[in-house]
Amino acid sequence: MSTTPDPMPRPLDHLALRGDDADPALVLRREALSWKDLRSRVAQLAGWLIAQVPEKGARVATWAAKGELTCLMPLAAARAGLVHVPVNPLLKRAQVKHILVDSGATLLLANSARLASLEAEDLPANCPAIEEKAALEAACSAEALSAHSTADPADLCAILYTSGSTGRPKGVMLSHANLWLGAVSVAHYLDMAADDVTLAVLPLSFDYGQNQLLSTWFAGGSVVPLDYLTPRDVIKACGRYDVTTLAAVPPLWVQLMGQEWPAEAVEPMRRLTNSGGALTEDLVRDLRRIFPNARLFPMYGLTEAFRSTYLEPELVDAHPTSMGRAIPFAEILVVNHNGEVDTEGELVHCGPLVAQGYWQDAERTARRFRPAPKASQYGGMAVWSGDNVRRDEDGLLYFVGRDDAMIKSAGNRISPQEIEEAVIATGLVEEAVAIGVPDEKLGHAIHLVVRGNGSEDALRAALRRELPNFMQPSVIRWLDAMPLNPNGKIDRALLAREAA
Repeated sequence: MSTTPDPMPRPLDHLALRGDDADPALVLRREALSWKDLRSRVAQLAGWLIAQVPEKGARVATWAAKGELTCLMPLAAARAGLVHVPVNPLLKRAQVKHILVDSGATLLLANSARLASLEAEDLPANCPAIEEKAALEAACSAEALSAHSTADPADLCAILYTSGSTGRPKGVMLSHANLWLGAVSVAHYLDMAADDVTLAVLPLSFDYGQNQLLSTWFAGGSVVPLDYLTPRDVIKACGRYDVTTLAAVPPLWVQLMGQEWPAEAVEPMRRLTNSGGALTEDLVRDLRRIFPNARLFPMYGLTEAFRSTYLEPELVDAHPTSMGRAIPFAEILVVNHNGEVDTEGELVHCGPLVAQGYWQDAERTARRFRPAPKASQYGGMAVWSGDNVRRDEDGLLYFVGRDDAMIKSAGNRISPQEIEEAVIATGLVEEAVAIGVPDEKLGHAIHLVVRGNGSEDALRAALRRELPNFMQPSVIRWLDAMPLNPNGKIDRALLAREAA
């Protein structure tokens, strides 16, 4: 990487131009695609997509495990002038239905098992569903769209759905420039190269997960997508593919650190990256012990601005709990309650990585995306994170706490209200409050407080049908009456204190 990364954004499909023809670009379970193959498959898939959805700017959703389709779609949809909506493969039909309806999706590509879980009414009108294997086979005979996109980098490119502190998942609107510059920035500060191999273990529906692909491809490297069942699967893949780059969230690192790592899985490793929650000092020590020659990059980010900070590996041992400093193309300000830049206050992210707002949600957009503070060099709209941070005398940032009620469990941002709505919908309880309680392994464990006459077994069975695993409560507490505050509302603060 150059000393100063190129700030000129391009249409996202131009990432397919980065690598040498014969070098590996995508290592799938049954075949490896060279960069020449990648370019060809992207062009064919883009041509097939245009035949299915000719309207520019239409939303196309994917709901499948990691594979050729889900890995190529970010580039193919961009080339076809469409907006990609990747759906977390762990979600169940209720959440998927909301995303399809909210985004106005005009096509759903999914594997057969997930399609079988949907009812006819789950699909919006004029949104056909096509099985992923059938789509890939049809794309092989489609007329390739070889012309690279000439889209304005400011055009909408993808909508990533993330839970808010209240309400249903909201779609974060990302432009070509957002995704391109995010790839450039990460590839630059990680010092990635064409001989790097990234094991992509994180969901591609997350910004952190999708960037595994994009930053590696910007550097001309190779990606190995992996849907793992056990930590041993990750370790075996690291050894089998000579993985040099591994990104994970703290709960996965905890699982991986409890395993034996053979030399063939450790020696090729050049860098480890963490986001989705802070690393503990014990975890940092374990990572440094097992991977003494790998560089460790703790990072902080939020989907609305992709990535905000990273800690330089050379500083990790002395400052293991720091979030570090701003990544390239990001300006990070700490703003107090008076709107002034200070040493402690709300983290405000300014610059070209700031997303375009929430899809068709002007009210929530106005709350999170507000004019940048006067001290900003970039100006324009900024993301006001709701996270309180502290900046020390060396310019290093430290997380202090959250302003909202978001539950962050196993690397997932979870809306309490979304869980509560699902609980009430079972008909087994009258009232429900979901609380995040600090947990060493998960970040937060979900404690559910309910009032009703149903049984715990029945409630848990119903929730297993309606909510993904990471939204399942660890504890369910039954009350005869919910405590109320002076305003007559449920006293959530009291319940949280009792749960803790």
